[in-house]
Amino acid sequence: MEVILKDDVKNLGYKNDIVTVKPGYGRNYLLPQGLAILADKTNKKIVAENIRQAAHKADKIKGDAQAIADKIGDVVLDIPAKVGESGRIFGRVTTLQLADALKAKGIDVERKRLSFDSEPSAVGEYTATVDLHREVKHKVRFNVVAE
Repeated sequence: MEVILKDDVKNLGYKNDIVTVKPGYGRNYLLPQGLAILADKTNKKIVAENIRQAAHKADKIKGDAQAIADKIGDVVLDIPAKVGESGRIFGRVTTLQLADALKAKGIDVERKRLSFDSEPSAVGEYTATVDLHREVKHKVRFNVVAE
């Protein structure tokens, strides 16, 4: 089943992408949630025209995303967590904590745009990926430290 995404869907695609999904996923989740529309001939023409008209606006959005990535640069964040004697974390380190640490540095990023490369489970250095734009992804290094 081919659908046109109306919004970014994690691990599937970005807005206005035409993707092939299993019929049940499209019919029972994407379409009812308003995340996609059927990719028929008419809808494909409409989306192509919308993309053509929004091309200059997309360049500005990409430029803004690149500016945020440049602002993040090589910053290393410290995320405090409760830690046991063995160095293991009690609970979890979340993307919300990472987003708050970035906000404290003056960089406003939605937590939905953050994902861990490897799940933090002990004190140490980790990396996360910030998905700012379909063409602009940036790595953020952070240290999990004991409170």
